[in-house]
Amino acid sequence: VEGEARVLIDPNTLSEDGTIALSYLDYSPDGNFVAYSLTKSGSDWQTFYVRNVDTGEDFEDKLEWVKFILPAWTGDSRGFFYGRYDAPTEGDEYEEQVRGMRLFYHEVGTPQAKDVLIYKRSEDAEIGFEPFVTDDGRYLVVRVWKGSARKYEIAIADLRGDDWTPEILFGGFEARYEFLGGKGDELYFLTDRDAPNMKLIAVDATNEEPAPREIVSETVNVIKKADYVGGQFLVEHLVDATSRLTLYGPDGGTPRAIELPALGTVRKIYGSANSTHFVYSFMSFTYPLTLYSCDLATGKSRVFKKSDVDIDPSSFVISQEFYESKDGTRVPLFIVHRKDIARDGTNPTYLHGYGGFSTTQTPSFSTSRLAWVEMGGVFALACLRGGGEYGRAWHEAGMLDKKQNTFDDFIAAGEHLIREGYTSTPKLAIGGGSNGGLLAAVCAIQRPDLFRASLIAVGVLDMLRFQKFTIGWAWTSDYGSAEIPEQFPALYAYSPLHNLVKGTHYPSLFITTGDHDDRVVPSHSFKFAAAAQEAQGGENPILIRIERDAGHGRGKPTSKVIDEIGDTWAFLLYELGEKGDGI
Repeated sequence: VEGEARVLIDPNTLSEDGTIALSYLDYSPDGNFVAYSLTKSGSDWQTFYVRNVDTGEDFEDKLEWVKFILPAWTGDSRGFFYGRYDAPTEGDEYEEQVRGMRLFYHEVGTPQAKDVLIYKRSEDAEIGFEPFVTDDGRYLVVRVWKGSARKYEIAIADLRGDDWTPEILFGGFEARYEFLGGKGDELYFLTDRDAPNMKLIAVDATNEEPAPREIVSETVNVIKKADYVGGQFLVEHLVDATSRLTLYGPDGGTPRAIELPALGTVRKIYGSANSTHFVYSFMSFTYPLTLYSCDLATGKSRVFKKSDVDIDPSSFVISQEFYESKDGTRVPLFIVHRKDIARDGTNPTYLHGYGGFSTTQTPSFSTSRLAWVEMGGVFALACLRGGGEYGRAWHEAGMLDKKQNTFDDFIAAGEHLIREGYTSTPKLAIGGGSNGGLLAAVCAIQRPDLFRASLIAVGVLDMLRFQKFTIGWAWTSDYGSAEIPEQFPALYAYSPLHNLVKGTHYPSLFITTGDHDDRVVPSHSFKFAAAAQEAQGGENPILIRIERDAGHGRGKPTSKVIDEIGDTWAFLLYELGEKGDGI
């Protein structure tokens, strides 16, 4: 990591208009090869290639119809495991349901047609796979998933033999398992099995019946992620949605806290079973993404690589406040603003949220949001039920027939900001993307009197038909399905498309989507925009912005990102300012 850097893959040269993007890459254990994937026009579909690191030249390998998966190299670096789907119907690549993943082994330098089928589950087309290989190359570990529910099966295969067919280690889709690594025949997992806030376990791969051994116990603070590095266990706990890093010994003893530079978020951890150090990335609202290298022996960190962003953190105030939701639940809220603003109710404020799929909302650095704050705006981030900030119970309190809790939490956040003098209804906007777009739409419809504007990005807006397109069926674990009679009432009660009331004075809406979005298909936004324009009883505008050759968000060229951010902030400057005078 201390050597001289050189360009291996330059995404800027992939296409003239920037719509072909580098999506994922993974290096072989010996460092000689890199498997990398490209996406076109923001689609989730990936095509994988293999490049020789020394020469910078690609082999003839081209692996198509890949989604939602990273490759897992074998220990000898001769090939890797990956999952793929059958080719979709021509002309329907961006809307057809995606089902039936199969797991293959690909040897470097051979055509995709010669790939070896390793694993499939013909009994259920909704099942997918995520492969891992232990650092010593001994075991293939396959996490078997079904939809978006974080309940998995684990299958393993001993790669020292001739038969690489995985056999079930943990079955039944009863718990969450995150593979951390292995030592010999012992495999390590992070799991919520009998531990809603997660714990670390070890299991002997040679036992016919798994007998998990607990390494790090569950605590009141949820474990967000962990890794097996240098024969030790690195664990990230969340304390009120901020990261704490602790290093545990081989048997889970002698915990040592790793000092972090500020209250914020550990984004990624990089290390291996044989490492003497590990690398982690850290960020916060006014702390740009920075890579740190930490010595395992001393626990001391040093800056390895820092983002080149000119920012004075002392110019801003970051606070975390707690408020009560409709049912009395205590909900955390991060608030960022310039030091010189007054809490007099006049500050243009953007409230952001997500609240779904156990996804955590923690402090992160964003130049676009920082620009909003530098202009005098307030940025607020709510940690809503449905997310994973406080473990399984927090998630389950905002899913299925309890989804209204998520919306109540977000509405209560807006009321808190007004009550505490940060802003007022004429100066308050909300927003979110994907599931967060659903959130922003629902709350604008349910409380049009509370918000001045809503930013609805790539939102799930038709809750009765979302499951019929691409990967939408996988979200029924969180939302439910209108095709199940007992789940229909809850969905219909909040579905944005079906709850617009003609003649209502709705907030100003800025709806954004991409014409190649094959995760949340753009018809959600098209239908909702048309229906909202028809229903609007006031003078506030209902606008839709459709980006060409773009998808759900990933893979956009910088020019398109800048254009969209510029249009978004211009909309809010106009709506929350003095009609064109800005803020």
